[in-house]
Amino acid sequence: MSTPYIPSLDLGSYIDGDEAQRKKFSDELGRAFNDSGFVTITNHGVSQELIDKLYKNIQAVFGLNPEQKKKYEKAELAGQRGYTSPGKETAKGAKTADLKEFWQIGQEVTDGDPIKAEYPDNEVLEELPEFNEVTREIYQALENNGKHLLRAIATYLSLPIDYFDKHVHNGNSILRGIHYFPIENPDALPDDAVRAGAHEDINLITLLIGASADGLEVLTRSNEWLPIKAGHTDIVVNVGDMLQRLTNNKLRSTTHRVVNPPRELMKTSRFSVPFFLHPRSDMDLTSLESTIDEAHPKAYEDMTAGEYLDERLREIGLKK
Repeated sequence: MSTPYIPSLDLGSYIDGDEAQRKKFSDELGRAFNDSGFVTITNHGVSQELIDKLYKNIQAVFGLNPEQKKKYEKAELAGQRGYTSPGKETAKGAKTADLKEFWQIGQEVTDGDPIKAEYPDNEVLEELPEFNEVTREIYQALENNGKHLLRAIATYLSLPIDYFDKHVHNGNSILRGIHYFPIENPDALPDDAVRAGAHEDINLITLLIGASADGLEVLTRSNEWLPIKAGHTDIVVNVGDMLQRLTNNKLRSTTHRVVNPPRELMKTSRFSVPFFLHPRSDMDLTSLESTIDEAHPKAYEDMTAGEYLDERLREIGLKK
């Protein structure tokens, strides 16, 4: 049984490093994404003060009463903006909904790009003005980090370093604040009810900034669940389905889940904030010719990012 390759990489060494440091970062990132599908990132420029402020506000928004939260739930937005109540999202192939509620913030186009017409406005939380400011700051910081990571991935794939730039400029990325709520009566739960069922992310890459408790597990190539123990200051980064499709499985979309806590901790909450880095809807996800050969025949039909997102939102129950 091989041990999955899970490095902790210094993003600053890529952003500010010399050519040799940048190549080393790119090689290690690519190797990990080809093996386990995820890494942890340090020196990412997001201060601990901002992370703490983010989690304080995430806890506050889910502490609002149900009537207050429901004001921000719009069925026509398919969970892509504002609040989504418990019981709405189900992992692909699962029968029971995840034990969570969440709030999503999307792209804000400020440069006159006509793609603005594709995106609904974000829901502005009236009760907690700081929440809107903090989540916007985090969104922009993680989007910027994600662009650097995609540049390193492009180098690993022998693509032009700016290959992804035009695809993710004003991309359809999402910041999701998640509350895995207390499980008050464990005995009443269906046997298959978990905080987040085993799934792969839809997007290019996901950047997860901290979490308030353990529970995240990743499925290794040897088909074992590996708990992720990242420091609260680290960012966990994993490959999503869109990047897997583009690279014809060379880079692996990471199957992961959030398990229920031990029984003595079931009445406690867990909070996490992933950033799902999406491209613009017109990005062609057709597998790169360089990733297709006799040993690795083309595995996926041609599709745009928008078409794939629409298909997956229907599969997980957010879109009818």
